[in-house]
Amino acid sequence: MTAARVRAWLVRRWWALGIVLVFGYAFPHYPSIRSANELPRVYLVMAMADGGVAIDKGVARWGTTVDVSPSRGHQYSNKAPGSSILAVPAYVVLRGATHLLAGREPTLGEMVWTFRLWTGAIPTLLFLWLLWGFLARFAPDPAARRATIAIYGLGSMALTYSVLFISHQLAAVCVGTAWILAVRVAEDPSTSLRAPGLRSRGMLAAGFFAGAAPLCDYQALFAAVPVAIWVTVELIRTGRGWRPFALAALGAAVPIAALLLYHDAAFGSPWRTGYDASTTFAHFHQRGFLGLDQFRPEALYGSMLAPDNGLLLLCPALLLVVPGWILMIRHGRLGHALVSVAVALIYVAFISSIAMWRGGWQMGPRYITAMLPFVLPAIAATLQAVAARPVLRGLALGLGGVGVAIYAGSIVEFPHFPEKFKNPVHEVTVRLIGDGLAAPNLGMALGLPGAWSLVPYAALVLALWGAVVWVGPDRRARLTTTAIAVAVTAIVLVAYRGFPGGGRVADEAYARTVRPAVHGQMR
Repeated sequence: MTAARVRAWLVRRWWALGIVLVFGYAFPHYPSIRSANELPRVYLVMAMADGGVAIDKGVARWGTTVDVSPSRGHQYSNKAPGSSILAVPAYVVLRGATHLLAGREPTLGEMVWTFRLWTGAIPTLLFLWLLWGFLARFAPDPAARRATIAIYGLGSMALTYSVLFISHQLAAVCVGTAWILAVRVAEDPSTSLRAPGLRSRGMLAAGFFAGAAPLCDYQALFAAVPVAIWVTVELIRTGRGWRPFALAALGAAVPIAALLLYHDAAFGSPWRTGYDASTTFAHFHQRGFLGLDQFRPEALYGSMLAPDNGLLLLCPALLLVVPGWILMIRHGRLGHALVSVAVALIYVAFISSIAMWRGGWQMGPRYITAMLPFVLPAIAATLQAVAARPVLRGLALGLGGVGVAIYAGSIVEFPHFPEKFKNPVHEVTVRLIGDGLAAPNLGMALGLPGAWSLVPYAALVLALWGAVVWVGPDRRARLTTTAIAVAVTAIVLVAYRGFPGGGRVADEAYARTVRPAVHGQMR
């Protein structure tokens, strides 16, 4: 390939390559905080690579956490095992490489980085590519789809849980992929009539990914229910017979069997989960069904509107789903709109009814990360509708910019919002930047100190988001959209500073936990 062709390829692909670089720019790994979500998963990877599921070796080496469950004289991860299963091949390669090149076992940091990349960043990047084609059904305009992808990939929980070894985003990728594949089989005439082999593989794969979702994160199963109902109606309506259902069931049987076998090996029964065996949070996990026992107004407010954890406060572009649903129905997409609405309602009800709704350290209500792919068509439909209206488009993208600033800014600092911070955007992220601190990143590898190492990253994020915003039929429209988007984003972020903080409790937590963790990794 000539230099000219390489340059042309880079010019065409720069935006996608920029997204890839955002996902890999920083490594926010802080050993001192002893991540209760990541460590048991790491331990389980090591155990599975050695042919078992007990994590005694990892616990003995690096210590226990609150998410380790005792059972029959051994220690086990109380997490669904899917992300750890997926990470086993990466661990085998990493272990072999470190033995060959350095004559030692891989360090904890090397394992965490590898597993995050393999089970988080790479699956999400592939899913963004899959979404690009799928969203064309709802937004033919590439600019509207690019904005939707950016809102999801740069400005939501999808980004946070792609750069951490926590399986919420992997489960979202699985169930979202199952939905997309099922839609293709049900609606695309080419896969239904002229390519029966492709149709069969599509349903088999859709079933596999649907089954893999709860293997990674139990509550991801909820999203599969409306999808299964819609697919069933479509297949019956079009007279496809029993074969697609059998193929989907066969595909789902493999990961579901793996989950049940894990439960049996670790906890003595296929139907007993790690949460059933948990001792630290037994008073939460053992209430009702999977911790679901009653509706809690405080959980609804805390998960949707509270300044420290509210989904709509941290990612206000999700407000675009309401007009989007209406537009989808008007444009003949009733079935997809009903699936989207049903999944959203299910997860809002779920997070409002689970005993442990706050979920510890998180950037938004992480237990409902699997919901996000299902609201993207509505966002895309809204952005498609305002594509030729610069003022409305600027308002919509201004809301999107808030999420991009919060999530893209926080993952390179401290991608956790502990409960003690009531205004964590300013009390954690902005404060760390003000103190000249940042997570280990590529800028530091190039010799840039402290927060200055984030200058290339900030320029990249601004360029990516700027390419989303700076679109229009003429210069005047582009200027109008950009001015309004920038103003809305800035006003909202400044207004968030007015939310009450955590006071002395938050100051002490920052001084004792957050600042030392980040500063310690910069040495």
